[in-house]
Amino acid sequence: MISRKSVITFGMVAIPIGMYTATQDNDIHFNQLHKEDNSRIRYKKTCAHCGKEIKSEDIVKGFEYDKDNYVVITDDDIEKIKTEKEKSIQILHFAQLNQISPVYYEKTYQAVPEAGGEKAFELLRSALMAEQKIAIGKAVMGTKDTLMAIIPREEGILISTMFYADDIKELQKQYTKPEVSEQELNMAKILINSMDTPFDPSKYKDEYQTRLRALIETKISGKEVIASEPDSPNKVIDLMEALKASVDKAKKDKETA
Repeated sequence: MISRKSVITFGMVAIPIGMYTATQDNDIHFNQLHKEDNSRIRYKKTCAHCGKEIKSEDIVKGFEYDKDNYVVITDDDIEKIKTEKEKSIQILHFAQLNQISPVYYEKTYQAVPEAGGEKAFELLRSALMAEQKIAIGKAVMGTKDTLMAIIPREEGILISTMFYADDIKELQKQYTKPEVSEQELNMAKILINSMDTPFDPSKYKDEYQTRLRALIETKISGKEVIASEPDSPNKVIDLMEALKASVDKAKKDKETA
């Protein structure tokens, strides 16, 4: 489902695109119920002045500029102050992908060229892939000047909205780095390389959600819920021995895969 239409601009080039949401929520969601009779809990929107229940179509946006004094701002008002430049995604500069910490990425969209923009879109994608770079751009989305990363992939282009520097907290927890011997480091490298396989997202499933669905089916059928078997605790007594055992296990897993 298309989220919005936009235009990627850099230099004198303008590429019309459609932006499609690239992720979806597959999680199980629960409703809140009244404990006594299992009836659904409902939340009503009421007017603080007259106490009436308000429908969605009767609600407008307002900004409190003084105590209990509001100015109403409509969607038309917001659109009017946007310049044509702000409605497009302006590429500000290009950068290396590994220069950006993942903490800055927020929401990801798939970008698809609109009619007439296919050649310029593919040229941008191919050039970014060849140079192993991404583009950093900005556009107004809603009421916010949004920072974006335009990321080339073999199959197309992804656009990730980004947090600004002042949105990101400093790392709160620090730790004292202990001494690591060369032998331990080499063994850890061997373990990493023994488990090195191409990333295939289709291999990963949310196993807990599967068990949660099974729990729901069990409850619906009136059967007793059986507790899972407790896992044996993983106690690391000797780091080198644990690494060696992990390497051996990884090799065996690879042979049987």
